[in-house]
Amino acid sequence: MHKSVLLNESIENLNLKDDSTIVDCTLGYAGHSSEILKRINKGYLFAFDQDTEAIKKSFDKLNLIRNNFEIINSNFVNIKDELAKRNITKVDGILYDLGVSSPQLDEKERGFSFHLDSRLDMRMNKNNSLDAYYIVNSYSYDELVDIFYKYGEEKYAPSIAKGIINSRPITTTLELVEVIKNNVPEKYRREKHPARKVFQAIRIEVNDELNVFEKSLRDSLDLINIGGRICVITFHSLEDRICKKIFNEVSKIDDNLKHLPVVPKEFLPKFRVLKTIEPTKEEVEENKRSRSAKLRIIERIG
Repeated sequence: MHKSVLLNESIENLNLKDDSTIVDCTLGYAGHSSEILKRINKGYLFAFDQDTEAIKKSFDKLNLIRNNFEIINSNFVNIKDELAKRNITKVDGILYDLGVSSPQLDEKERGFSFHLDSRLDMRMNKNNSLDAYYIVNSYSYDELVDIFYKYGEEKYAPSIAKGIINSRPITTTLELVEVIKNNVPEKYRREKHPARKVFQAIRIEVNDELNVFEKSLRDSLDLINIGGRICVITFHSLEDRICKKIFNEVSKIDDNLKHLPVVPKEFLPKFRVLKTIEPTKEEVEENKRSRSAKLRIIERIG
């Protein structure tokens, strides 16, 4: 059962009105979308997802609430183009929940989980050609070290990469877990699951998650109406850093203009950053997957 993280906090901070046009960039199993739809009687919801299974289940769920929505079967990197096809150039709120949905993790065939045995896969979009199997069995030593450092912040990247190359072919998730375990110190194995960071790194590489998110978020800033808000829920420091950097860029006055007694109106920032929210102790106890989550909110003011 998938529980949406920071559900009430994100819905509250989208500042929904009865007639709002809202985009949920990460439909998943419609946790956030359902709550949005309940609050926009006369508005409209566009929701993005690439997972056909999630789309089917979510459509039925949303249809029971009301029918003023459309699910777009596409990566949210295409937010601008897909909305333009529907003659939408401005919206009132945009939500990103960047966590992998529980059903994807729990469905062993998808190959996301380091607890369940399945063929290495990790594609969010099953039509993509690049998968985890290809990365693990075809990337060079340097490429593996690079992605483990960059996307997993894994300090034992070199020894793990060497272990992978010496153990090829590696076909399943649990075979990969074994290789990782055998190439990190005993103490490290006891601290946290030793495969966590490597699996994260491979998943990000398979789905090009960081570049996709950065491009999409920049496009979202162009789409948002004055008074509209973007809410972003991140789950690891890499996504959070991108979000924070972009929010800071668009909400600050240019350093070269700071000394002016009056900053000309056209150079004033068009956005202001609102608070950053973390899950309550109760939520973390109830849903372990929420422990690393952060919700950042930005509002267009000009």
